[in-house]
Order: sequence, then structure tokens, then C-alpha cells
Amino acid sequence: MSPLQYGLTPKMRPITPRRSAIVAALDIGTSKIVCLIARLTPRPPQDVLRRRSHAVEVIGFSHTEARGIKAGGVAGLAEAEAAIRHAVDRAERMARCQVEALVVSLSAGRPSSELLSASVDVPGEVREGDIVRVLAAGSRLSVREGRAVLHSIPIGFGVDEERGIRDPRGMLARRFTVDMHVVTAEAAAARNLMLAVERCHLNVEAMAMSPYVAALSALADDEADLGAAVIDVGAGTTTMAVFCDGRFVHADGFALGGRHVTMDLARGLSTALHDAERIKTLYGNVLGGTMDDREMIPVPAVAGEDREPAQFVSRATLTRIIKPRMEEILEMVRDRLAASPFASEPRGRVIATGGAAELTGFTDLAARILGRPVRIGRPLGISGLPEGAKGAAFAVAAGLLVYPQQAHLEHFDSRHASRLRAGKQGGYFKRVGRWLRESF
Repeated sequence: MSPLQYGLTPKMRPITPRRSAIVAALDIGTSKIVCLIARLTPRPPQDVLRRRSHAVEVIGFSHTEARGIKAGGVAGLAEAEAAIRHAVDRAERMARCQVEALVVSLSAGRPSSELLSASVDVPGEVREGDIVRVLAAGSRLSVREGRAVLHSIPIGFGVDEERGIRDPRGMLARRFTVDMHVVTAEAAAARNLMLAVERCHLNVEAMAMSPYVAALSALADDEADLGAAVIDVGAGTTTMAVFCDGRFVHADGFALGGRHVTMDLARGLSTALHDAERIKTLYGNVLGGTMDDREMIPVPAVAGEDREPAQFVSRATLTRIIKPRMEEILEMVRDRLAASPFASEPRGRVIATGGAAELTGFTDLAARILGRPVRIGRPLGISGLPEGAKGAAFAVAAGLLVYPQQAHLEHFDSRHASRLRAGKQGGYFKRVGRWLRESF
């Protein structure tokens, strides 16, 4: 029996602040699968990235072409399993260690966000047990039929009529309230992704939403405090995470990304998909220049790149194909953000991650459509990353290494852990029990 049958994804234990740990991360995307293995070492509090308790040093790295993956979800189980095995094996060889469990990203499954409020009566002073009770009440409200809970994060407490309290311990109240941010995705998408990993004889230690972990690696503390949105423009999906007052308060996403730009180029230039991807990466631009009509780009024939180029097209032609699709994606982002708490942050910054965000001119086009300052987000404070993995395309993978340091912020109802541990079967149920936290 899987925790997804209770509406939960696996929940990892927070790492101990005074101990080192080895963490393995697996970013399963539409175009590539990235595996990172890192050593987390306790560090003293610092002014920069002050929310992190550990320094992150990458000791194993690999990435391979994704197969059997469509729009972030599993489309071919055998192909996905083979690609995951290959990525993990190469990272293990580099790190000279064997991986048993991984933190896995999820961008598929129509992610949605909901703010919930739950209340309990208290006899007077708010105690630890009252916090456990109110969090359990909030977690019970989060379970939805056919949906998997990815994140369940308390964003504020209330005593009687006063709200927005961060630490209510010891305060006097008659009615004690918690406001929770719950992120869910379609259970089928999460279940099949877990299955692909488990077929490789690996455990899913936790599953985290892609833009949230991208924010953990690329978002500066001041940006999160002042209000910011992280937009992860991947190959098959575009997902977003909104932060206000340093807290993760909204998530959304849709199945449109850089892969659709590649397909537009392949159709418009009558070339193969891999050639269109190469042309997009080397010459793609979303804003035209004065010399674009004169600069000619060779386009191989569909039969293969070994043949002589069948045609030459101007860089301006590429822009005319790429720009409309990127405008469509950014306009959808703008509409989704307008319906989120980010709309009330007029000076909030947008941080863009994902491979498609690295297209030339993307930040200028995004700033014009979104009406906000936009910058490219890259992994911050991660040592040992190869030079080619320090860009926006690897922000999600790097953020999965930071996520264990934030696991203590999340809460799932301990009733589910008790039910799972009550099972008579061994092995799998014991692992599930370790996934779920017992208390806040």
C-alpha cells in the first residue's frame, strides 16, 4: 500500500542540524534526467542564504537524455526506468558510493495550490500538543480524491481574532487557528513517477514540486521576504512558485514549454527535432536585432545532419518562429500570476529558471509581458557543480539538495503514518513509516 493511497507523497525526515549527510537528488524532466549526489555539512548561521543550515558540496553528477517522459510525466515506463538507471549509475560511479533513496522532483500532474484554515479550542495557554492538534486538523482538510499532497506548509497561526503569528507557543487563546498552504498534483502522475524510480530498486525519499525546489536554490533571502515569483520554464511544462514574507504561498503550472518551441522550429524549417533543438540552443532569440536579416543559419535536411545543409535561413526567420510561442507561454504565466497572491506585490521580482529561460532576450521579453523586473535564476551556494551545470537549466536539480534543510517546515497528519506502520507486510511499509513525520 502506497502513501499516495492516503493522498500523500513520501515525506522525508528533516536532517539533523549538527550532522553531515549524503543526499541524492533526481530531477526527471521532459528533455533530460539529472542525478546529483552531495555531501551536506553543518555550517554556522550566515547573513547570506541564512535559511540554510548546511553547506552543499556535489560529489556525484550526471545527466542523460530523458526517454519515456512527456510533459514531466511517465509516458513509457521501461524507457523511463532505463534512463533513470543510467543517470543514477553514472552519478554513483563519480561519487564512489551507492544510492538507496532519492529526493525526486515533479512538474507534471496539473499542480494546484490551496490555502486552508483549521481551528481547535484550547483551554488557555497554547502548548506543543495544541500545535500538533491544529496541524493535524489542517492536514485532514488537505486530502482530495485523486490528488497527491506534495507540500503541506503552515504559513501562519492565529489566536482568537489575531492572525499572522509565527510562534504561538505560550500565548493565551480560546480558539487556536493555523493557515496552511497545500500543493497537490494528480495522484496518477506522482504514482507512476515513483514506480519508475522504484523499478530501479531505489526508494523515493521525498517528492517536491519543481518550481519550489528551484526557488530554494536560486532565490535570495531578501527576494523571498519582499515577494517574488519563480518561473521554471522547462521543456514540457512551465511551473511557478510564489513567495511572500519569506513563505511559499502559491503554486501553479501548465503543460507548455521549450519543447514546443523546438517542435515549432522543426515544422517551420522542415528539419529533424534534434537539429531544431541544436539550432534553438545556438541561435535562438526571442527579440529581433538590426542584423538578423543578414545573418544566415544552416539548416540540415530531415534525412540527417551528415548531409549537406538543405537550406539557409536568416536569424530573423528563427525569431519569427520562436517569439510567438514564448509570448504565449509568458502570457499564460502572467494570467496565472494575476490570480495569485503575487498580484498584490506590485514590486515583486520574477526569477526565471529552466532551460528555455536561457534563450537570448528572454528576460527582456518576460519583463515587458509580465510588467515586472525579471532575472535568470542560477544555483546559489552549491559547490562542486561542473561549469556546465551552473545555469538555470539545473536550478531544480540543485534545489533538491537544499530541500532536506527545509523539510522541517512541512507537516502531514501522523494518523497516516500510524496506519501504514500497522500493516503486517514488512520492508516497504517500514520505509513508508520513515517517510512520514510524527510531529511538527
